[in-house]
Amino acid sequence: MNQEDLIIKSSTLGFVGTNCYFVAKKSASVPVQGIVIDPAYDGKKIYEDLKAEGCVVDLVLLTHAHFDHIGGACELCELSGAPLYCHALEKRLCEDTEANLSADYGLPCQVQPDRFLEDGEVIRQDGLEIQVLSTPGHTEGSCCYYLPKEQVLFSGDTLFAQSVGRTDLPTGSTEKLMQSIREKLLVLPEETRVYPGHMDTTTIGYEKRVNPFF
Repeated sequence: MNQEDLIIKSSTLGFVGTNCYFVAKKSASVPVQGIVIDPAYDGKKIYEDLKAEGCVVDLVLLTHAHFDHIGGACELCELSGAPLYCHALEKRLCEDTEANLSADYGLPCQVQPDRFLEDGEVIRQDGLEIQVLSTPGHTEGSCCYYLPKEQVLFSGDTLFAQSVGRTDLPTGSTEKLMQSIREKLLVLPEETRVYPGHMDTTTIGYEKRVNPFF
């Protein structure tokens, strides 16, 4: 398969402008069954918009547990019946409203993942194979999701177009972030299409050439 074999729907949600993704394998069948990554805000709207487009949510993945990535998770999971997965090292931010920054905005938010993921784990869902890449730095439990057959990466707040994630928030580390990017992301094929948590898409090859942080 290649990138053209995927359906990737993107919506930018919340006042921080977080990218929420729906990912599915292209199929002639209806409804289209797939995965939501980082339901940032208003889970009901995410659910209803996807339903109106003939899409069913079977799984919800978090790249990390900052408030602007989890705000719609509980409602989306409740409406869809989909389980919620997150990296095991992100447990504190899932539970601590100060650490996940939601308390700072008067919108305390917690999530209770149905399963905690480990580095290198492969998720098989709806015909997709997704590798869990542990990428600590933005937060201790940040991770990216890589589809090797399609050469697609969902990078959360680890890697952006011509930038990288900030590291001055709870559990962040600049040293770990740069190590994660060097050892886990820049080794991927240059054609890999990167779908970040904020701003525009990019590719690994382009970032290796122009990103000022490398």
